[in-house]
Amino acid sequence: MNINTSRLVALRGAALSVAILALTAQAADATKPAAPKAALTVTVTQPQATSLLVRISANGNIAAWQEASVGTEANGLRLAEVRVNVGDVVQRGQVLATFAPDTLQADAAQSRATVAEAEATLAEAAANAQRARGLQATGALSDAAINQYLTAERTAQARLEAQRAMARMQQLRLKQTQVLAPDAGVISARSATVGAVLPAGQELFRMIRQGRLEWRAEVASSDLAALKPGMAALVTPAGGAPIKGTLRIVAPTVDAQTRNGLVYVDLPTGAATAGAARAGMFARGEFEVGSGSGLTLPQSAVLLRDGFSYVLRVGADAKLIEVKVKVGRRVGDRVEVTSGVDASTRVVASGGGFLADGDTVRVVAAAGPGAGTGAGEGAAK
Repeated sequence: MNINTSRLVALRGAALSVAILALTAQAADATKPAAPKAALTVTVTQPQATSLLVRISANGNIAAWQEASVGTEANGLRLAEVRVNVGDVVQRGQVLATFAPDTLQADAAQSRATVAEAEATLAEAAANAQRARGLQATGALSDAAINQYLTAERTAQARLEAQRAMARMQQLRLKQTQVLAPDAGVISARSATVGAVLPAGQELFRMIRQGRLEWRAEVASSDLAALKPGMAALVTPAGGAPIKGTLRIVAPTVDAQTRNGLVYVDLPTGAATAGAARAGMFARGEFEVGSGSGLTLPQSAVLLRDGFSYVLRVGADAKLIEVKVKVGRRVGDRVEVTSGVDASTRVVASGGGFLADGDTVRVVAAAGPGAGTGAGEGAAK
């Protein structure tokens, strides 16, 4: 073998060695685990100490402050006209309905005639009594005759007073043919029917006095001591907007079965007529009894899954850990977190619905003020 052949064999050997080394390196790279890829880019936030109002929640029904039953005082009269209907706003003394006055007008006319007759009888008896008094000194009339004339005068006077009383009673019955509103308010029910002949005392209308409504709420006996008259209450009727009310009175007793006590909250005047609240509606409400502090997070950072609340904590290796938390009061767009995290915990500020436990994320600083504290600004990208 010559020198050139030896060199060629050596070169081929070197090339083969290089190829073997390259294949070995590729195999080694293939066996190395791939670095985890970040799922999303997120901003983080931390629980912040926030001043929170202490509230007591309650449920109850809205009812009329006072209801008035408007009925008839006249007996056996025919209802001729009904002037109001349910929902109408009426004023004190307004005519609500009228009865046919024909019979009572005739009775009143008869009473006036009887009074006139009694007045004439009294005038005659008074004249006779006066003459008897003038003859008393002369002895022309006996004492018995004189007493008879004087007694006749007093009897005629009494009969006149009785007839006048009867005439006043007939006038009063004639006024009762008009049914008047006993107070200002809103008509809440009507049973009056034109043409009906009604007995005395029959209810015709029911009205909410002064249009005032109140919320009668049931409060746990353990919370009653914190409630005082004059406190503000926020009442939310079913399907309606919140209404500001004022606690008027706390009931002095507690139900022995439920251990709840009733509290009465005045709603603003006009709530009934405006339709914001109606008697009989169910409503939820809260009483503001003080203030305190607690750790809060943005609502976007708290996830609701299967009826429980969770946050996604960002670990040191940028991996997410799903943490179950308990929530409490809410203020604005923040919610109190009572357990599960502390003030140093970093959690995903928003977009947690697109992430899951164990995902790797890329954390960026939130833009704008509060970026250093992770105030919850920004969103998942």
